[in-house]
Amino acid sequence: MEKISYIAIGVIRSPFADVEGMPIQPEGAKGVAGSVELNPEYVEGLKDLEGFSHVLLIYHFHRSEGHSLLVKPFLDNEVHGLFATRAPRRPNPIGISVVRLVRIEGPILYIEDVDILDGTPLLDIKPFVPPFDCPEAERIGWLSGRVQNICGTRADKRFKQ
Repeated sequence: MEKISYIAIGVIRSPFADVEGMPIQPEGAKGVAGSVELNPEYVEGLKDLEGFSHVLLIYHFHRSEGHSLLVKPFLDNEVHGLFATRAPRRPNPIGISVVRLVRIEGPILYIEDVDILDGTPLLDIKPFVPPFDCPEAERIGWLSGRVQNICGTRADKRFKQ
């Protein structure tokens, strides 16, 4: 298979120096402040972004190594297929988070609801648009009955190698 490479366009800053104890999704990180330090050559691309209340951050899980196709996710004690989870150890360790955009000052985006490790390389930013990004889901698989536990669930060492 052909190799694909990306470059970081910035870095994500958060209060989380270690994975253990972090919120596992933005919903569980309500009010947690952070920032995005965009590389200067990309600042022009922020034009008109301040009109959006939320943005999608696409990033590289820089501390993730290897992967398992069967995992025990944070919200369950049963083993599930990797692609039925949001586990960070993946063949391509790419993460996504929807965060609140508080304000933009030059190359710095001030954000909230941050569930991302400090120093995480940023790959892309996209505006969050509910009609595009929030289809009505008929089913949510094994997560049915578990998503209400998101706010109290924190990461542990299960995905460290």
